[in-house]
Amino acid sequence: MLVALFLNMLFIFLARVCDVTLSTVRILTIMRGKAALAALIGFFEVSVYVLALSRVIGDLDRPILLITYASGFAAGNYIGSLVEERLALGYATAQIISLEAADPIAADLREQGFGVTILEGYGRKGVHKILLVLLKRRDIPCLLEAVRACDVNAFISVMDTRKILGGHFTKIKAK
Repeated sequence: MLVALFLNMLFIFLARVCDVTLSTVRILTIMRGKAALAALIGFFEVSVYVLALSRVIGDLDRPILLITYASGFAAGNYIGSLVEERLALGYATAQIISLEAADPIAADLREQGFGVTILEGYGRKGVHKILLVLLKRRDIPCLLEAVRACDVNAFISVMDTRKILGGHFTKIKAK
């Protein structure tokens, strides 16, 4: 009896971790415009969800199952965020403002394969250059490292980019 309860709890916990992680990935695929893949993921997500929920609903006199269900949900959110970071799907736009080293940063980024557009900005300390870089999300750490190597005080803002039309990308060279 105790073994059966433990196995039921384990199933509920792992099913919730799985379905919430799938939910995270499904939402990411929707945001990246991949509706068919999101629908497929959603099918498996809700199937696992219903299986886990039915185990809890079918045995409401055991509050430990509800606690297990909620714990699986919490763990699934955490694991889903880790999966999201690892997948790094899509693109981002980085804005870089360096008062001292804009040109060396641009040159270094271009040498590594990043496309850099330089704009003129007007800030509190006068006119300065703003570097715009459109990049794959998985290349963000490489960009940040390159910028920090030239100017540790550079102001960097990274935003998700939903859609790109035109232009081209080259492969980023690892340092």
